[in-house]
Amino acid sequence: MTSMGDHIIFIVDDDEPMREALTELLASYGMRSEAFGSAGDYINAEKPEIPACLILDVELPDINGLELQRQIAIGDHPPIIFITGHGDIPSSVQAIKHGAVDFLTKPFSHADLLAAIDAAMALDRDRRSERAELAALKRRYLDLTPREREVLPLVVSGLLNKQAAAQLDISEVTLQIHRRNVMKKMAAASFADLVRIAERLEIPITHSRRARGS
Repeated sequence: MTSMGDHIIFIVDDDEPMREALTELLASYGMRSEAFGSAGDYINAEKPEIPACLILDVELPDINGLELQRQIAIGDHPPIIFITGHGDIPSSVQAIKHGAVDFLTKPFSHADLLAAIDAAMALDRDRRSERAELAALKRRYLDLTPREREVLPLVVSGLLNKQAAAQLDISEVTLQIHRRNVMKKMAAASFADLVRIAERLEIPITHSRRARGS
């Protein structure tokens, strides 16, 4: 059973009876929701940092739902389920192409809506988990010393220790110490793990070249 406090479903529809019907339906399934009559009201509302999805009507009094989808795409926004009384193939294709979970034409079945909500919530939880993991990686990266941040891209580029050390004008022993510190601070279980971490952080990889004297 889903707790009312661990999620929220936003509803944006200018049809008040529809907003009330959706709110009552979701409440009957133990789902918390908050409804808005316009895109502007939704945009300006404070939103809790919990898993969410957005049930969005296509035709709104201020801006088109598809335009709202485009505007909020640049930030972290909940997955969208479109609902409309005037569905058409081009609109549904555009909505899905830009990431909508589903495009439902009124009147839609409760089963279809609940299935779309389940998919949207699962997607949002995954996205939030990925963002949290990336934020943790960024914090670990910031804990590296300036020298360790120089060592990291050299190591993941595949350079031998002596080659990386030569590029930094330090001894191979010192390089190995920095490398161990980087592995520990970044919580990398293996070299392959460190490479994946560097890719997630979009750290520019230094291209390997022969070290001096090698």
